[in-house]
Formats: sequence, C-alpha cells, structure tokens
Amino acid sequence: MKIKTKKKLTRDWFIKLQNMICDSVEELERKHGSRIKFKKNKWKHGEYRTIKGKIIEKGGVAFSNVKGKFSKEFAKKIPGAKKNSNFWSSGVSVVLHPKNPKAPAMHFNTRFICTQKSWFGGGMDVTPCIIDSKEKKYFHSVLRKMCNLHNKKYYPKYKKWCDEYFYLPHRKEKRGIGGIFFDYKMENWEKDFLFVKDVGITFNYLIKQIIGKKISLKWTNKEKEIQLIKRGRYVEFNLMYDRGTKFGLNSGGNPEAILMSMPPTAKWK
Repeated sequence: MKIKTKKKLTRDWFIKLQNMICDSVEELERKHGSRIKFKKNKWKHGEYRTIKGKIIEKGGVAFSNVKGKFSKEFAKKIPGAKKNSNFWSSGVSVVLHPKNPKAPAMHFNTRFICTQKSWFGGGMDVTPCIIDSKEKKYFHSVLRKMCNLHNKKYYPKYKKWCDEYFYLPHRKEKRGIGGIFFDYKMENWEKDFLFVKDVGITFNYLIKQIIGKKISLKWTNKEKEIQLIKRGRYVEFNLMYDRGTKFGLNSGGNPEAILMSMPPTAKWK
C-alpha cells in the first residue's frame, strides 16, 4: 500500500473518531440537563474542539494534520529524521476533566507519523483523584480484552510502558491508575491500524462507562481540594515530561490545541 493511501486512511479515521468522541461527551451533558456543546476552533493544520460544560468542567478533542520540518536538534531524536527532517503527522488527542472529583480525568491519543519511516503511537490512561479499586479493575479488564483480540503480548507490554511513562520522578509517584501506552509501532501496517482503531473505539466506550457512572455522585469540599492538588500533578507531568506536548511544540503545532490538556483550575501546597 502506498504511503499516500495510508495517510488518507488514517486522517479520515481520526476525523471520524473526533466526531464520535465529541458526540459521546455531548450526550453525557444532555442526559444531565446541559445543552452545552463543543466549540470548534479551526486552524491551518486541523481542528481542536473545547467544552466547558456542566459535567466536563473542561475538555478538549483535537484533530491535527501537520507537515513540515523538524529542527536539527529535535530531528536527531526522531526515527527516520536524522538525514531528512521532513515529516507528516496526523492524530487525535483527548483530555476530559470532569467537575465531580469522584469522576476521574481521562486522557487519550493516537497518531500516525511519517518521516523516512512511519509508525503509530498512542494510548489512554485514567487519573482519579480518589482511587476506586473496582473502577481500576474494570478499566484494565476492558483494555486487556481489547488488546487480546489483537495480540496477547500487547496488554502486559503496553501496560508496563504506560506505568513507566506516566510517572513523575521528582514526586516519586504515578500520575494515575495507568492504562496502555505504545509508540514506534511499525510491525504490520494493516494490523497496526486495526489495533489503533480499536483503541479509539474502546476509549469512546469507556467515557460513558467510567465518567458517566460517577458524575451524579455527591462530593465534598475536601474531595474537591484533593482534585485540585491532583490536577497540579497533571500539569507538572504534561509540561515537564509529556512526549506529545514536546512533539507538538517542536513541530509547529497550535499551542492552544496542545495545551488544551491543562485543567481549568489546579492547586499546589
């Protein structure tokens, strides 16, 4: 299959997935008496949508389709870009910060990147303020089942990668309850693409199953305080360690779209 065809197929899927996820979030809002919808922000390399709702205090779903050149220093760190710094990249990135502190923040992204090489990357993770062992068990059981449909080695491999990736060394603590994370996936394009599509479909399903089941629970001021401090950790990770943030800012991405992952409010002690 020609690379041009691969680019079109992935780009079209990411646009479809952006619509699916926005529809799911807006449905949650409607079920709880809110008519708030995503605000669409178009720019030359895609579209990022933001929402400040009754259920999702702040959320963003960004689609990007970018081509350009990496800086010399950054190109050295990217497969296939050392001799030729031209690149093409498309993907979807999602972050949802619920108002209710008992509902966890959810993060997801998938992407397809082309230099002299091409690969998929992405994953999803959940960051609760208040740990719910049943929720954690359910979340990971769904991920394991989805991964096993493709390869039984995927779940333990990508879970471990996620646990290692979403870790704050300066705090010596994990960001959340983990999930799956993968990068430089270039084993078999057709099979890899099917897996990436299933990761997106699964995340869309889990929005309703995880956030949807918690948003009506009563919460206290103390729990809200815990949420604000936990959000501070989220900010620290994204600004100091996150690959997606660094890649976006080093590849000519839209800063507003890249930094939409920041929570609406946070606190440090």
